[in-house]
Amino acid sequence: MTVSASARPDREVTPPPPPARLTAALALLSFVEPLATNMYLPGFPEMTGELATDAAGVQLTLTAFLVGLAVGQLVLGPLSDRYGRRTPILVGTAVCTVATAVCAVAPTLEVLIALRFVMGFSGAAGVVVGRAVVTDVTSGPVAARIFGMLMALGGIAPIVAPLAGGVVVSDAGGWRAVFWVLAATSALMFLAALFFVPESLPAARRHSDGARGTLRAAASVLTNRQYLGYMLAFCLTAGALFCYIAASPFLFQDVLGFDVGEASVVFSAGALTATLSCVAAARLVSRHRPESLLATGLVVLVAASAAALAVTLAGDLTRFWALGLIGVGFLGLGQVFAAAPALALQRVPHAAGTGSAVLGTVQNALGAAVSPLMGIAGRHTVVPLFLGMTLCALGAGLALLLTRARPTVARPAVPTLP
Repeated sequence: MTVSASARPDREVTPPPPPARLTAALALLSFVEPLATNMYLPGFPEMTGELATDAAGVQLTLTAFLVGLAVGQLVLGPLSDRYGRRTPILVGTAVCTVATAVCAVAPTLEVLIALRFVMGFSGAAGVVVGRAVVTDVTSGPVAARIFGMLMALGGIAPIVAPLAGGVVVSDAGGWRAVFWVLAATSALMFLAALFFVPESLPAARRHSDGARGTLRAAASVLTNRQYLGYMLAFCLTAGALFCYIAASPFLFQDVLGFDVGEASVVFSAGALTATLSCVAAARLVSRHRPESLLATGLVVLVAASAAALAVTLAGDLTRFWALGLIGVGFLGLGQVFAAAPALALQRVPHAAGTGSAVLGTVQNALGAAVSPLMGIAGRHTVVPLFLGMTLCALGAGLALLLTRARPTVARPAVPTLP
């Protein structure tokens, strides 16, 4: 399979798919985000009492993690373009393991918020550098398939996390025990990186001219219109997901009346829907253009979110409408998550770490911004949830306008003097 020079200037032939063990290790490294955001959600109501705070206060622990994840990606992604991929992954996962364990014994809300920031910053290494590794070793439709598989494998975490979290919170020591489980999982990520993730960026392709080279790479990424369009489409879609993640405990338990165990099962069903959609996208990408899958997914997500908002404003929100429309929206979300990262990063293969960093930073900055807003109207209304999802999905659709080629305007010929 050949690729154009503009898509992959330093290679003429697309390499074969990476080994299965590398794909599995990268998927495990990407688990840090869904596990750390989803597994302790069943403990939110309990945390409000033990930490003497309210819903918005507990959601700040989610915000702190997402801010740390955003800043960490912005720092570690460019560093991986300069120093290679392996060292940032190993150091980051080691620090994340320690920070997660300390979260389990945090005495106050303020201390927990600070530790969650450290946890996010260090855990960002596996997320941001893992995406760059994919771009290092493959490109084109193969990269889209790998990203689809990574999203599908990563989708296992949101399915298992709330179920396991519900069991841990209910039967094994409450929300603090969740962080001990997360610390053990982070240690497993470190071992996977140590044994199965080799260095994928040769020294000849690293930015060796220091800060100036890093700035040049960042400028080339931030001025690429197509990259920006696909990146924003992905990040705003992720913003819709973060709206759901932050509000789901109160939607399921306080509005729809599920208990902790039932809410965990329902949340996992939504994650399963998105995962199956990613699997379908990974298979369809060989027969349909990733751009088409992305556009279709956004249309579905916008329609489902807007319908859920309309039903909520009409006062007719029931379990049937809430779960049905969320499920339909997640079918579209999976298509976006499988196609958009590959489309974005293959526009900037010369600075994959920086491109991955910008993508992850904007994604998590949006998540950090929207999460506290979901509780601003209280625990017993979900208007902010569906309004936020609708606005994010519409913004993602508008972002695709940046990916259109600029029309060329013919200039009139200058007459030649006799």
